[in-house]
Amino acid sequence: MSVDHLHELLGLPAVDFESGAAGRPAADAAAWRVRIDAYEDEGTWEEEFNAFLDEVDPAGVRALIIGQWGESYEEKSSYPIGLVIAAADRLTSLEAVFVGDLTMEEAEISWIEQSDVTALLAAFPRLVELGVRGGSELVFPATKHERLRSLTIETGGLPREVVRGVLDSELPALERLELWLGVSAYGGDAQVSDLAPLLSGTRFPALRHLGLRNSEIQNEIAAAVASAPLVARLHTLDLSCGTLGDEGAASLLEGQPLTHLDALDLHHHFLTEPMERRVTEALEPHGVRVDLSERCEPWDNRGPAGRYVTVSE
Repeated sequence: MSVDHLHELLGLPAVDFESGAAGRPAADAAAWRVRIDAYEDEGTWEEEFNAFLDEVDPAGVRALIIGQWGESYEEKSSYPIGLVIAAADRLTSLEAVFVGDLTMEEAEISWIEQSDVTALLAAFPRLVELGVRGGSELVFPATKHERLRSLTIETGGLPREVVRGVLDSELPALERLELWLGVSAYGGDAQVSDLAPLLSGTRFPALRHLGLRNSEIQNEIAAAVASAPLVARLHTLDLSCGTLGDEGAASLLEGQPLTHLDALDLHHHFLTEPMERRVTEALEPHGVRVDLSERCEPWDNRGPAGRYVTVSE
């Protein structure tokens, strides 16, 4: 399964910037996607971005989506990030950036060459939302940012050092954290032990939404979450898109109460129908919205060994 282009960012509808287009929305009314077609367009991303700055009032832009910037499996995201940072004195209202909004047709998620995305946090102290797609060459050293409220990192394999960098960061305003942990075959070498600082509840005091998604160790994550102090202050919990089976779901039900949650997202899972009923009967009467859509079957009748995540390569 592939990932789609973003439909929105910062609650604003995503709009592709097209040079010379008529009737475009106001600068602050859209999340602007700047991209090129590496196989058809003759110009560069730099040229497209410069046209964007000339034609859309940069001082009004609140949300920017960095789409395909060239042969993305050859050129790192430091190229477009550097250009955005160089325009920081013009992008004075920027509150949200997403780096790497590419679909499978443009580049497989694990082929997107990323870089040190924390450079954006250093350059834009007003940023409240940061999203990244692609884990190859991704760097996230421990950083400090006073205003960031939402951080999303989508990968087919999230490196342990990135997880550690995120969890060592000082982000006192962070309300939403979503990590796609992926699989070891594509660099996802983080283990449950690496999540301990997060699950202990000692990090990110404002956190209310946690997504630990798309993981081949989803059952182990569920077992750790079941006893994690952090969970008591969450409003929503997302363990979707991974290899979750009955054993992981049982851990959730046998652990601390989850009835305080507004929503529990387990879609794309390997639960049996009886376990699905157990989960819904335990939580839905308490008002918890439970997503158990997309029940999957293991490949080749291989049982747990045949389970798969939503996105890997």
